[in-house]
Amino acid sequence: MNEAAQKVSALHAGTVKIGDFHINRLAYGAMRLTGQGIWGEPDDPETAKAVLKRAVGYDVNLIDTADAYGPEVSENLIAETLYPYEGIIIATKGGITRPGPGNWVPDCSPEHLRQACDASLKRLKLERIDLYQLHTVDPEVPFQDSFQAMLDLQSEGKIRHIGLSNIKPEHFEIALSMGMFVSVQNNYNLFNREHEEVLKLCEQHDIAFIPYFPVGGGRTDLQQRVVTDIAEAHDATAHQIALAWLLAHSPNMLPIPGTSSLEHLEENIAAASIELTQAEIDALDTLA
Repeated sequence: MNEAAQKVSALHAGTVKIGDFHINRLAYGAMRLTGQGIWGEPDDPETAKAVLKRAVGYDVNLIDTADAYGPEVSENLIAETLYPYEGIIIATKGGITRPGPGNWVPDCSPEHLRQACDASLKRLKLERIDLYQLHTVDPEVPFQDSFQAMLDLQSEGKIRHIGLSNIKPEHFEIALSMGMFVSVQNNYNLFNREHEEVLKLCEQHDIAFIPYFPVGGGRTDLQQRVVTDIAEAHDATAHQIALAWLLAHSPNMLPIPGTSSLEHLEENIAAASIELTQAEIDALDTLA
């Protein structure tokens, strides 16, 4: 789909502010550059590397990953392929361990976060991580302790900006009372708006909102029909319309669609050029 290359300038139609960085409107999520179940090495490492290179070639300037993806596989691939990251922000996360395939176990203790940050620095070949995100809220650790550990890592110069993930409004308010953070990454898409309140808080405080699973799933027949009709009007796919809606829904929105396919990457990039009408936006707004 070579039209993506022709439309890549659409990424510059607006940017999302993350601290002192201005990030083009679509980023890339590197979770799927691993084996099945986000475990182990990818089946085709060379294609995984080609996807990363193509994303950067299309002016994607933020790559989102985590130490838990693989585990370690995604970070290692990014370092091998993109280092020294000229003009690119690498955003990674710590706070989840992977004892085995299908297992995602929170550990947001200050001790683990420090170890995880040091390990990510080494794998990514960095002296400082530009955006380091607390991957989740650990029910066994007071949130204040986890966030203070992030602030400590920042004061030591190991991370530039702090991000949060999988939080609720109460965590947002606690963190805001303790120090600065620049992004929130929660599950959010056209069909799942559970975290709309968190999005509104981000808008109020000029904080980037990074929706993961940005195209969603589990649609009803009616939802699918509405999206399909709009997609046909734009000669686009339903996934592209879901991404275009996110971009139209909030100026703080920074989707991170992830894929291990070059074709799907180009499809995602092309979504940035779709201009929905107000009537289409209104129709999509009613689907959640």
